Amino acid sequence: MDAKELQNKFIAIKKFEPIDNNDLLDFARQYYIQGQLTILEYRNIVRELELTGARKPEYMLDEMI
Repeated sequence: MDAKELQNKFIAIKKFEPIDNNDLLDFARQYYIQGQLTILEYRNIVRELELTGARKPEYMLDEMI
């Protein structure tokens, strides 16, 4: 599976288009956790999405405490 196929799955399941590639990155993570993607597929999709500007959220642990 590649990022385009993942986008099609996103649209089919959520019934709307992703706002940006960060949405797809989150969806890929959920899909991987559910066992719908292999680790190799997940890594390739993450790499592909990050090359187009997707970023994982940065958490400020000091602010959460």
